[in-house]
Amino acid sequence: MIDPLNRDPQGEAPSAIHTPPHLPKPRTSRAALLGAVAVIALCGAFGNSILPHGALAEAPALTVPGQSAGPASFADIVDRVKSSVVAVKVKMVETADVSEDGDSSSNIPQLRPGDPLEKFFKRFGGGEGLPFQFRGPQQRHSGQALGSGFIISADGYVVTNNHVVEHAGNVTLTLDDGRTVPAKVVGADKKTDLALLKITEGGNFPHVDFASKEPRIGDWVIAVGNPFGLGGTVTAGIVSARGRDIGAGPYDDFLQIDAPVNRGNSGGPTFDTQGNVVGVNTAIYSPSGGSVGIGFAIPAEVAKDVVASLKDKGTVSRGWIGVQIQPVSPEIADSLNLKGTKGALVAETQSGSPAASAGIKSGDVIVAVNGDRVDSPRELARRIAALGPDKKVDLTYVRDDAEHTANVRLGALPADKEASIGTPQSGGRTSLANLGLSLAPASSVSGAKEGVVVTEVDPDGVAAQKGLKSGDIIVEAAGRPVSRPAEISSALDAAKKDGRKAVLLRVKSGDQTRFVALATNPAS
Repeated sequence: MIDPLNRDPQGEAPSAIHTPPHLPKPRTSRAALLGAVAVIALCGAFGNSILPHGALAEAPALTVPGQSAGPASFADIVDRVKSSVVAVKVKMVETADVSEDGDSSSNIPQLRPGDPLEKFFKRFGGGEGLPFQFRGPQQRHSGQALGSGFIISADGYVVTNNHVVEHAGNVTLTLDDGRTVPAKVVGADKKTDLALLKITEGGNFPHVDFASKEPRIGDWVIAVGNPFGLGGTVTAGIVSARGRDIGAGPYDDFLQIDAPVNRGNSGGPTFDTQGNVVGVNTAIYSPSGGSVGIGFAIPAEVAKDVVASLKDKGTVSRGWIGVQIQPVSPEIADSLNLKGTKGALVAETQSGSPAASAGIKSGDVIVAVNGDRVDSPRELARRIAALGPDKKVDLTYVRDDAEHTANVRLGALPADKEASIGTPQSGGRTSLANLGLSLAPASSVSGAKEGVVVTEVDPDGVAAQKGLKSGDIIVEAAGRPVSRPAEISSALDAAKKDGRKAVLLRVKSGDQTRFVALATNPAS
């Protein structure tokens, strides 16, 4: 389970640290004693080897040619940076819809009077015992969250996570010397989960800098923060991996670290051994809710740009080309006759977008930006976003087995949009049983104007494994528009005769469009 480090809205500090009571007294045996000695040896000081006959203390440091051994202590680094780390306390104000009977905590779905579903339930439910409640006026209630942050300037600018202050009504910071000072939210960016605060009292505050270079996998790092409201906690570990995508946002590019971090560490810094910030602690992987040695931090190179934009404008402006993109799977690469799976497949080009104006079309595979190759859709999205609006870029893309280049002037990333499509009706269905799929013309769906609608999907079938679901609309098969289920069957048959392993379908799900490679012979 991937958890932000303090998503709990009632993140109160624990009143005490409890140990398990009434544990049975362990029995000591010779084997257990020998095992304990082995564990102690394995958990010795950094860089020491394991030697027989109690010689551990005299062991030489473990070194790699051309590299120095790990530090014997992080105390000097901690002394330099600890005063710049703050505990963030947020009083949150949220609204809750209250049902007509005054219950705001019910798990029963809440509908407002006049909702289209009201007539449905009253007609078929008889008006009594309805499986919903009507929502009344919104009521405000408060909560509290705890997090961490770090000061980046002498005049009191502080970096933390967006999810720490997202619903902030009041923000206070506790400094390392114990003082509590008020702060305001200068700006926040939900897409990268970063926020910038400003201490509202004057003063000359201790601060730290972002690192100028990226850490390598295996480098030592130190995490400082406010886990469980305890304040001023320091842990150490290494960079375990880079470029992690954990599904937190569209621009995921996390550092993975094994320095233990827990709830309340959100927004706190990860330092290198020079005392520079290499990451902002944001999330953990935790089946139990506590640290299991897998934490995620926003890299300093991302945080620097976002923070600079928040300080300058209070928001973050990102570049935009106006395409929906997806990875190139081996099946898709085979269907498009591509040599590899690198790049970003354009599922749809939005009308009037910069990409449309430059001639980019669905089915194109973007493989480079300004001559630099891109391996994945996420990498393309990050690069375009980082360039910002009004920049001119050269996009290299593959179409019909040849590379082409388009010059594109980037637009500004618009606000997120949502769309929906009606529910399929029962008439005119065609079954593709070998694929676990039932189809119907678009005319059977309210609001659908083109394509073939997926009316039913066998959860154990091939189509379900490819992510198709009821309500999806297939608009193209093998590069040709379709309006009848028979056209999809024909495309599958033609591909099978040509010896192709899959047919490429272009599918709309709500406001999103993607390509799906459907096997021509699912039994094989």
